[in-house]
Formats: sequence, C-alpha cells, structure tokens
Amino acid sequence: MAIYCIGDIQGCYDAFEQLLHTVDFSASRDTLYVLGDLVNRGPKSAQVLRACMAAGDSMRVLLGNHDLHLLAAAHGLRRQSKRDTLSQVLDAPDKDGLLDWLRQQPLARLHVSARGEPLLMVHAGVLPQWTLQDSLDLSAEVQAVLQSSELAAFLHSMYGNQPDRWDPALTGNDRLRCIVNAFTRLRFCSSEGTMDFDSAESAEHAPEGLMPWFEVPGRATAQVTMAFGHWSTLGHINRPHLMALDTGCVWGGCLSMMRLGDALAERELIQVHCPQAQAPGKSG
Repeated sequence: MAIYCIGDIQGCYDAFEQLLHTVDFSASRDTLYVLGDLVNRGPKSAQVLRACMAAGDSMRVLLGNHDLHLLAAAHGLRRQSKRDTLSQVLDAPDKDGLLDWLRQQPLARLHVSARGEPLLMVHAGVLPQWTLQDSLDLSAEVQAVLQSSELAAFLHSMYGNQPDRWDPALTGNDRLRCIVNAFTRLRFCSSEGTMDFDSAESAEHAPEGLMPWFEVPGRATAQVTMAFGHWSTLGHINRPHLMALDTGCVWGGCLSMMRLGDALAERELIQVHCPQAQAPGKSG
C-alpha cells in the first residue's frame, strides 16, 4: 500500500494518467490525496473529475479556487474568463453528477501516518492563528454549507477580498469568505495574518511588509507537516514540515506527486513533464 499527494492537475488529464501509470497506482491498494484545482485551464477537466470520482476513497480530493469557480459558473454566478476551459465540464452529459460529487469535498484533509504523525493538506495555505484542529473545524464549516441547500447563496457571496484578516468572532458570509480565501487563495500575508491577494510572485519577491504564509513567525501549525499546491511560481519545496507541490503543469512545467513512507520524513518525489496548455501568466 502506498500513500501519495499530488499538486494542481488543472484539467491536464493526460499527465495525470501518465503519472498514475508511472507509479502503478492501484485503487484497491493505494491512496492518493489531490490538493485541489482538479479543473480549469487544461483541456480535459471532465476526465480528471470522472477519474477521481470513480476511484472512490482511494482518491481523496480537496477543493481549490478553480474547483469553487466551476461550481459558481455552473450556478450562473461567475462569468468565465478567456483562460477558462470549464465548458468541457459544463456541457458534459454527466455534469450534474460531477458537480454534485465535487460539492461534497472539503477544503482541508488530514492524513495520519503509520507512525501516528499528522499531515495537514490544503490547497493554498492556513492563517498563522489556526491550529491543526482549527483548520479541520473551519473546513468542516464550509463543507457543510457546500453540501446544503444554501450552496447557491454561499457561492454568490463567496467572492471578495474582505475581511482580509481572521477574527474568530466573524459570522455569516464574512466568516465563510475569510475561510475560503485562506484555504484556496493565500500566498502572502503580514506577520499578523493580514492576507494579500494581489501578488502571485515567487517567495523571493514578497511585497514590502509581507511574507509567504508558511514563513510567519509563531505560526500555530509550524510543527505540523503540511502539503499544499496553488503557488506555481513558488515551485517544489520539500522541508521537514512543508511540501509545496504545484509545479506549473498547466503552464508547461511538471505534474508533481510525493510518495510518503511510514514516517512522513520518508518521501519520494515523482514528476512527469507536461505539454503547455496555457501561456504562462498570473498563476492561480
């Protein structure tokens, strides 16, 4: 039995299939965690969704910003941009089943290694105040709304950059929007946890007064091993408590997968090079 994490697929089904073949992935034996952004920008989003859905519990998905964008577009709440390739899902005969499956997925997942070590997985990041348990609880809050009859109302109010700083006293749409933005859009923030949504540069080019979310001093999850995607200009990072796995597949980079051993420190990076589906631009 093998445990894997994979970065942003973004509709690049052929590279995804090649990577699964490379590791001889077996749905009856192995488990794959998909770190969000299954869809969009690449050419075969529907195939990616079908493959993950058909694999059942052997492929455990969490939501990224592009996956939420797909749900909003499907409800007529978000216009597609020139870079979007969501029509491949929205025009599919099995659209309803794919979207219903997608809305069931969380924003954060926990894996516990054979040695009892927690691995927290998100698409983009967590705020410095959040503990491991906070992250799981806040993900569950949003997941409950996604699965409810309030889905359309939530998606309508989901977009926006405010509030840009966490306060546990937040309620309603402001609370949900702040949670979603942290889990699916966060790159840079201040030392107090004020989020920035303008810059998608590499970590070395942080705007003045900001830093990568994982570099904030005193971050509550600093000693929890984390895996995330979302930040293609960051590239692959492999530190004792941090794995960054978005390596720009859709932009002509690589699709990256990490094989985890019985201990989380036991890791192997597996990559396949990808044909360029989009010209590089502002990543997301």
